[in-house]
Amino acid sequence: MNRLACALALLCLIGSIVSAADTKQPNVLIVMTDDQGLGDFSFTGNPVLKTPHLDAFARESVRFTDFHVCPMCSPTRGQLLTGLTALRNGATSVTAGRTFLRPGLTTLPETFAKAGYKTGLFGKWHLGDVFPQARPDSSA
Repeated sequence: MNRLACALALLCLIGSIVSAADTKQPNVLIVMTDDQGLGDFSFTGNPVLKTPHLDAFARESVRFTDFHVCPMCSPTRGQLLTGLTALRNGATSVTAGRTFLRPGLTTLPETFAKAGYKTGLFGKWHLGDVFPQARPDSSA
């Protein structure tokens, strides 16, 4: 998914949440987990695994169901944050310096920050091996 498509999807999402009379920005929470597939939740049809809390969360959320991932965490995370494929954003693997996003790419948190949002990251970053590349706050 390229940046324009990502931006359009985000604008449609925000536009559908915020009414014209309401000027308050909606809260946006993006949840991405590692090592889980479509069949690993009861809300996606798994008859054995019971995931009631995730099921409830999914019912109350907007879900993106056509996001193409890589078989590794860093490339997938880089694709989500930049809207570019792993080969275009530079984070193509999980070792040997191939976890870095190409310098100068605009990320989703930076786009949100420009729109007046406060952003934060909780959990695993893994897009860069050492300081300062391993920091999600590239402005510090």
